[in-house]
Amino acid sequence: MAMQNRELERKFGLSTATYVVIASMVGTGILVSPGYMMASLGNYPLIFGLWALGGLLALCGALCVAELAAALPRAGGEYVYLREAYGPMPAFLSGWTSFFLGFSAPLAVAGYIAAMYLLTPFGVSQSQTGLLRIVAAILIFAITVPNLLGHRQSAWTQNLTTMLKLGLFVALAILAFLFGKGRLSHITEGQPLGQVGLGTAATQLFYVMFAYSGWNAASYLAGEVRDPGRILPRSLLLGAGSVVVLYLAMNLVFAYAVPLASVGFENAERVPQLAVENLFGPRVSSVFSVLLGLAFLATVSAFIITGPRVYYAMAKDGLFPSIAQRVSAKGHVPTYAMLLQSLCAVAILFATDFQNLYRYASVGLSLFALLFIGAVYVLRLRRPNMDRPFRVPGYPVVPAVFLIVTLFMAAFAFLQWPKPSAFSVGSILLGIPVYYLWSALRRVREPQPANAKEHRP
Repeated sequence: MAMQNRELERKFGLSTATYVVIASMVGTGILVSPGYMMASLGNYPLIFGLWALGGLLALCGALCVAELAAALPRAGGEYVYLREAYGPMPAFLSGWTSFFLGFSAPLAVAGYIAAMYLLTPFGVSQSQTGLLRIVAAILIFAITVPNLLGHRQSAWTQNLTTMLKLGLFVALAILAFLFGKGRLSHITEGQPLGQVGLGTAATQLFYVMFAYSGWNAASYLAGEVRDPGRILPRSLLLGAGSVVVLYLAMNLVFAYAVPLASVGFENAERVPQLAVENLFGPRVSSVFSVLLGLAFLATVSAFIITGPRVYYAMAKDGLFPSIAQRVSAKGHVPTYAMLLQSLCAVAILFATDFQNLYRYASVGLSLFALLFIGAVYVLRLRRPNMDRPFRVPGYPVVPAVFLIVTLFMAAFAFLQWPKPSAFSVGSILLGIPVYYLWSALRRVREPQPANAKEHRP
């Protein structure tokens, strides 16, 4: 497969861009977050309120990114926006953070969760981590291959797996209330709202926002979307809006099926499967588990598609190994960037207890969300005449809502989760010397032009 430093082609349409948003958002968060929130908060109305607030924040963020993506329709997502608003170093830190926390680690988690749900009906327990990791690695590379072949194969892989995931969750929401054995009275159970600490509620919102992360996913494909000024805003809002409705419905299903008293931290990750077992019995639960494992291949595919576009953009700026900007001559996709990310994800899969990455990744990604949502203000001030096919409705209030609530969450995260928060900030700051070292090496490697000598009159 010949590789050249050619440009990406605009071949993705509205459906694929929207499916990428949905698949990126509907990931491991909706499987893990509800259980942890049940165990921590013990109050269903508060849980619903946090999911609704998270949905509002996701829509505010999607509106802001829609303006940025339509005005700067280039591959790379927030890396491009931070570069334009703040300069190359913050943009590099964004890409640095995205490579490890934003894409490779979540890709590893998504592969592991898919493997766990696929193998659970066959007697494989969560304690058999070695086997689960091997199967997860196979799944990651199996989904990487069709994405390496080109846009058509990427679109088909993404669309089919996302439709399976959406169909599964929608069917569960409908069938649960038509035929399931649940009780709406579960919603009134649990501890009184007044007994829930403000800090606990604020940090639980991180779990919600981790589940909603991905509302900006279509922006990573901005350099490959047809008519980006029209399609990108639509895909971001359609995708984010659909997921908000779906998540509220799924939490209602979990409340209908699972009493709060039956959920603790030891079984929090099994809440979706426990819900299906309570509603329809263990036999249906086994079928659901396999289908859910297959459906989560859509999340694996979404990370494989979106992340490499960031490294492609960085490589074109000389801030990432140049091999990442090489595009296949036949498929017109950043092949080496895809392979590099998948290899990193597999390395994380085998080297890290990634359940502890949940808080670590959430804090770091939220800090960068503050920066790139703030870029809406910065670019409005610095480049008022920029062509903006889409403008944030309700500006400047909509970006302000996102920034204020996220700052509030971050402050409580440092109080409630000091170690993960410190590690998250430390890993970001570690990118600063890497940036300067990489820039120095690039200057050394770049050939000086023949007429670069100082001209003396």
